[in-house]
Amino acid sequence: MTDVAVIAHAGKSFGGGLPKLRRELERQGVDDPLWIEVPKSRYAPKHVRRALEDGAKLVFVWGGDGTVQRCIDAMAGSEAALAILPAGTANLLATNLGIPQDIERAVSIGLRGERRKLDVGRFNGERFAVMAGAGFDASMIREADGTLKDRLGRVAYVWTGSRNLRAKPFKAKIDVDGAPWYAGAASCVLVGNVGRLFGGIDVFEDARPDDGRLELGVVNADGIADWARTLARTAAGHPERSPLVQATSATKIKVKLDRKVLYEIDGGDREKVKSFTVKVQPAAITICLPKEWSHSDNGAT
Repeated sequence: MTDVAVIAHAGKSFGGGLPKLRRELERQGVDDPLWIEVPKSRYAPKHVRRALEDGAKLVFVWGGDGTVQRCIDAMAGSEAALAILPAGTANLLATNLGIPQDIERAVSIGLRGERRKLDVGRFNGERFAVMAGAGFDASMIREADGTLKDRLGRVAYVWTGSRNLRAKPFKAKIDVDGAPWYAGAASCVLVGNVGRLFGGIDVFEDARPDDGRLELGVVNADGIADWARTLARTAAGHPERSPLVQATSATKIKVKLDRKVLYEIDGGDREKVKSFTVKVQPAAITICLPKEWSHSDNGAT
């Protein structure tokens, strides 16, 4: 099967690692895939484009949400399918789509699973499949990046999150689908394409990755007490009930802030921005899913 490519983040692993992946691909009928290993996720897109130019119809992506996001950004709009091999810390997209951290089963899903076209979001032009956010979540992710995340895994996010609870809110003006929607203080502006974020909690209960819309939430929590109330309701599965949270869905979101804040895309921190636009790109990427996958797996009803 020469139309199969593997893009692997060499620093990530699960199961028996990349040697086990090679053996499993061969066992399931893929003898000589185009095999590319990268040291950092930011190097993946150029190799994805090379694989597509060489005729790849199926691209296995070995890595975490950051690596998958970079590959989706490069593959969106193509006819090739992407198969996730969840080797990262959180693996939020794989979790939402029911793709297990099991090499044999993940390979089988890539080769024989259901292929579905899913939406992506575009934050200032860069595509994402899970979420994008500005403010608290981006600061938390930046501080957890690198060595700390490698050592502590998901605990790193809890640790760095607690250190950012005292950060002062910023002022935000947000238009939704061309109309004013929010104006006021905010500590986090979060856009989701799927429901389960941050440790498997259903942040956006009605999110679906194939409905042509994105979910938007604004948190205005000032200090530890406010955050404690907000996080408690989120953990209970009802973030929308917090008086400090406002939420809606949209196809286009425009945000203006009173100062520059960090933003993140699918768990990867970026630079500071003072304004940004987020749009949905419906049915932009074909992803291999378990045949039993349904909206209920994504927290939707």
